[in-house]
Amino acid sequence: MNERLKGVWPALLTPMNEAGRPDIAQLEKWLDLLITQGMDGLYLLGSTGQGFLLGETERKKVTEVASAVSGGRVPLIVQVGSMTTAESVRLARHAASCGVDGISSVAPVYYSSSDGSSAMALKHYESIASATDLPFFPYQLGTSGFSDGLVGFIDKLLQLPTMAGMKLTTNNLLEISTISYSSRGKLTLFSGADELMCHAALCGTSGAIGSFYNVFGPECRFVRNSFLEGNVALATDFMLIFQEMIAEVLPNVWTFFRQAILMRYGVDIGSAIPPVGNTNRPWKEEKVAALLQRVIDAAKINETKKTK
Repeated sequence: MNERLKGVWPALLTPMNEAGRPDIAQLEKWLDLLITQGMDGLYLLGSTGQGFLLGETERKKVTEVASAVSGGRVPLIVQVGSMTTAESVRLARHAASCGVDGISSVAPVYYSSSDGSSAMALKHYESIASATDLPFFPYQLGTSGFSDGLVGFIDKLLQLPTMAGMKLTTNNLLEISTISYSSRGKLTLFSGADELMCHAALCGTSGAIGSFYNVFGPECRFVRNSFLEGNVALATDFMLIFQEMIAEVLPNVWTFFRQAILMRYGVDIGSAIPPVGNTNRPWKEEKVAALLQRVIDAAKINETKKTK
């Protein structure tokens, strides 16, 4: 297990300009801020980073910029999945040339094997994993809907070259536990559900990758580490408030991200690329400020430091 690939990782929001293309100046500023905060790693170009809505050249540019700004200060995993296996392979090889620490991919979304098995997804994953020597972190989507079941799917994944871990996009703790015990300790697992950041640690995850860590990275990292050190009371209080905030924000999450990050950090991530977020309404500034403060206060970072 790679000891660097753990902890709390923002699923990086990619700043966009008015034309809906990556804003490199804001991206550089945003990357440096998150790294300086002490985040454990950065996950690039997933759903939160709108990777699937960007062209291949743009995705490569974002990876290049992230690698240059990071300079090895934090590990980087790049989501290289795309509509075609060939493009995914090219993106994987490019990521390797940039010196990142891992690659990730979602399974084919619009197609599946005619027999209901995992054969198509596994073939897609095998092509990507074989393209480089980088640690490979495929997605887990529910029980995958495959006839061979979740345990059977994990057994087959373990045969892939460079297979190192998974990004678990599920709210089901039993599924997380099943993947953990069926992988027999061979995989580094990241929870992809922000609202289960602490809960998933009890099911064998080594880290958490999530959208809201863009806004509340220091707080979430502090609380998760405190939980692992035994402060269950703090984690319980924080997670209930964090979950309530997430539930309130989700209907207009893209406008919240933009306004909250601009308000808290002075970085403008721009608007999401339609159709993403095209029904989101803007927030009142006082509401955003109140939500920010409530979560910040719930983490009790300064209060805890004063008692030590």
